[in-house]
Amino acid sequence: MSRIHPLVRWHLLLFIALPVASVHADWIAETANKMGTRVEIEVWHDDASSAKELIAAGMAEFDRIEAAMSTYRPDSILTYVNENAASRAVEVDAELFDLISRALELSRLTDGAFDISYDSVGQFYDYRERQRPASGAIEAGLGTIDYRLIELDSSASTIRFLQPGVRVNLGGIAKGYACEAVTALLKSRGVTSALVSAGGDTRLLGDRGNGPWIVGVRDPDDESGVVTRLAAKDEAVSTSGDYERFFIEDGVRYHHILNPSTGRSVSGIRSVTIVGPDATMTDGLSTSVFVLGPEAGLALIESLSEYEAIVIDSEHRVRLSRGFDAR
Repeated sequence: MSRIHPLVRWHLLLFIALPVASVHADWIAETANKMGTRVEIEVWHDDASSAKELIAAGMAEFDRIEAAMSTYRPDSILTYVNENAASRAVEVDAELFDLISRALELSRLTDGAFDISYDSVGQFYDYRERQRPASGAIEAGLGTIDYRLIELDSSASTIRFLQPGVRVNLGGIAKGYACEAVTALLKSRGVTSALVSAGGDTRLLGDRGNGPWIVGVRDPDDESGVVTRLAAKDEAVSTSGDYERFFIEDGVRYHHILNPSTGRSVSGIRSVTIVGPDATMTDGLSTSVFVLGPEAGLALIESLSEYEAIVIDSEHRVRLSRGFDAR
């Protein structure tokens, strides 16, 4: 039996009591540090050697996406865009153009609560070193946090910034996109059941083999605690929490989810979990709802028929979108 993934837990007695799909198949899993977090790929396969080859291909896909879209890599395409797009239109490949297009669509949908230009200020935070920008630096950078300053030309596949100082970061959507891409790769090669995760983003392919996956939503104050569980099959689950990258100074929690309108960490909410068919969207929506807050965030999710949300506020109250009643 495979190791229990920290985000995915199943009822052990139910798992044992039901018949397995094949007496020769098993779960094969590997983990690695990529994209600034821990990634995991777990597949159900009847041949361990073939499973490891599939996992290696999935890990290579994570590497490929990180190499193109990381702002921490000086040779990435996104770094090149940040360095040049304020002075001229920069041509990019279709994959990056499409993902930035989707990010801007989400910005319009959320009226700017999701905004990849947050990094104009976000770049000055360093949570490992417990560093934050001075108030003056935040105020100076706020004028460049505006998704409308990012201009796309679909006919030429170019990106241009309309103001100097604009800088984009895909950290709020790229890990979900990578999970979706790796899952699509595995599916194209015949895998029918798999788990692909990167930090707080998980994409489930098929079911657990004996029924749905049982997904545990973490208690923000207890790494090993679970607030609630839900059944999921062939879905994506993304969680954004203020406990992922943070430090506390003078009683104030500084974490990585910034409000684009203030350049400061969002308060009043602890975590948001989004469930839906596409990990790119669940990743972006978890950040969006976190910034919007419980009321406006849940109202947004209620307008999206394929997506559901679990919100834990600063008072530790758990709020669910209406679609979870059916679960």
